[in-house]
Order: sequence, then C-alpha cells, then structure tokens
Amino acid sequence: MSESLQKLGLVPFFTQQLADTDLLQNCLGRVTSVQRSKSTVVCDAGERTVELSSTLRQSAAIDRPTVGDWIVMDESLSRIERVLDRKSLFKRVGAGRSTEIQPIAANIDTLFIVTSCNEEFKESRLERYLTLCAEAGAVPVIVLTKTDLIDDTDTYVRRARSIQAGVPVEIANALDSTTLDGVRAWIDNISTVALVGSSGVGKSTLLNALAGRSLATTSEIREQDKKGRHTTTHRELHLLPSGGLLIDVPGMRELKVADIDQSIGTVFKDIELLAKYCKFSDCKHESEPGCAVLQAIIENKIDSRRLANYQKLQRENSLATATLAEKRAQGRDFAKMVKEVKLLKQKKGVT
Repeated sequence: MSESLQKLGLVPFFTQQLADTDLLQNCLGRVTSVQRSKSTVVCDAGERTVELSSTLRQSAAIDRPTVGDWIVMDESLSRIERVLDRKSLFKRVGAGRSTEIQPIAANIDTLFIVTSCNEEFKESRLERYLTLCAEAGAVPVIVLTKTDLIDDTDTYVRRARSIQAGVPVEIANALDSTTLDGVRAWIDNISTVALVGSSGVGKSTLLNALAGRSLATTSEIREQDKKGRHTTTHRELHLLPSGGLLIDVPGMRELKVADIDQSIGTVFKDIELLAKYCKFSDCKHESEPGCAVLQAIIENKIDSRRLANYQKLQRENSLATATLAEKRAQGRDFAKMVKEVKLLKQKKGVT
C-alpha cells in the first residue's frame, strides 16, 4: 500500500475488497469532487478528471460515485469502473420534488455539525442532522462557531448538549487558533471528517483555519440578521497539511430524510423509552389518554418542541420510505418484464 493512498485514508476495509493487487497499485483512487458526469480523483499517479462507465451513468444516484468514495478506474485512468463498498454514507432525499436518495459524503469517520451562536442556532435542525448522522454510521460532533460575537457561550453549549446525550460539543472561533484544539483532536492522520451545516455558519472559515491556508472562499456576516453568506458551491475533499481529510459540504436548504427507522430512536431515545409506558401500544402522543410522553411534557421533563419535531421526522420518513419502496417495486416489475420479453424473443428465435 503506497504512502500517498494511506494519507488519503486507505484502510483494510477497502483493500480487502480487491482480489487483484494490481488494482490496488495502479487503478485505485479516491473521489475528491464531483461535477455532473465527471469526477476528480486522486490516485498514486496524481490527480485525474475522469468519466463514469456507461453502467454507472445509468445507475441510481445512490450507486454513483460521491465525494469520499474509493473507486477503481480502467487501465487508462480515465473512467470509473467500480465504486467500492462504503463504510459510511451521509445522504438525504433529493431537494424539491425529487424522491431519489442523494449521496452527500462517503466513508466519513466523523461528522462536524456546524452551527453558529446566533439566530441560526436551531435545536430542531440539529436533531435532523444528528438523525442522518446516526443513519450514516459516523460519529457526530456539534461545533459552535462565531463565539467571538457573543458574550454568553454557555447558553448555547447547554442547549447543544441537551439535544442528544453523549454527543460532544466543541467551541470554535476560527479567527483564534488557540480555540481550535478541541476540534483538531477529532482529526487524526487517516480520518475523514465532513463539515455540514446551514449556509453562512462558518464552515469555510473553519476549514481554512484547520488547514492553515485558504482552501475555500469566505464572506463577512450580514449585520441585519447576523447570518453569513453562502460561499461553498460544491462538495470537495481536502487533505490537511497536518494529516487527515476534510469534506466541505455546501449549506443545504432542504435536508429531507428517509430510511431512518433505526437512527431516529438514537436521537430521540428519551421519547421512545417513555412511549413504552403509554396506555396504548400504538399511541401517537397526540391526545390519547394515558400517554406517558404527553404527561412528561406537562411535567416539563420533555420540551413540546422536541416531540413535535420527532413526529415531523417520523411523518416525513414514512412518506419518503413508502415512495422509495414503491419505486423499487416498480423497478423490479420492469426488470421482470424485460426478462420475460427477452425469453419470449429467444423462444421465437428457436422455433
């Protein structure tokens, strides 16, 4: 295994998928950015702009390469032939009316969920990110930025820690390197960290500070609403001079969820534990008698906002998952029909 590939985060999980050692030496690379049908890949031979094979072009979005993926190229190093199995994947349902699952960042070890200490801080948004992070299989870390603009950071730290027990919370003033030790501690020589959060919370500034040089464009905060301006326009993986890798993800206006049946219980464990004591096993926690969750709200043990967001994510997940299941069934039916037509043509050809 070459030193350059090790620095890119190559570990046995990926090498064990390659029976041919020649592929490891010559055709293996990692995707650092994606632009439409082309990807930028770094391999032993350097950086390449490559296309997708015809099979990958016709595959579902979730199966096509995304930033952070390890891939196998053809011998000319101009085309991606295969995407290796992922050890983690941060994804969402596509924006707008799309029902397709969109991969955002692959093979990440840690997810920095970045939010600023101002009006941009929203518990419900953080719960959504944490749920998707749990589904992705990455370690979440909440990073509070722009702490230099307020006097009381303790309130924001307390609010962040109350969202999910055990999730680390780090404070970062990207303009003061002495405040970044806590964040840096999560980045080792071969780890991959993705930065996610709303537009303007300071992801690009934090990226530049951790890199020690300008990797991404930044802009000043707006005085009228204390929000930053959107600067990152595409996802990109960066190799840090000190070791480790960072993926800067543009702020997403929509962060729709699907297939989070297991992970939602990780973030809302308190509600699901209380639900076991409800009088009815199918309690919706709306107005049913004997609801332990509603009783906890009355007793100020759970915030009503938290329950409302839990129910919102459940509804969204149910709708999206049902739609995806229907599309998958239609795809299977279509494939079956194509197979039957081919068999019929073959029989006619024989006779």
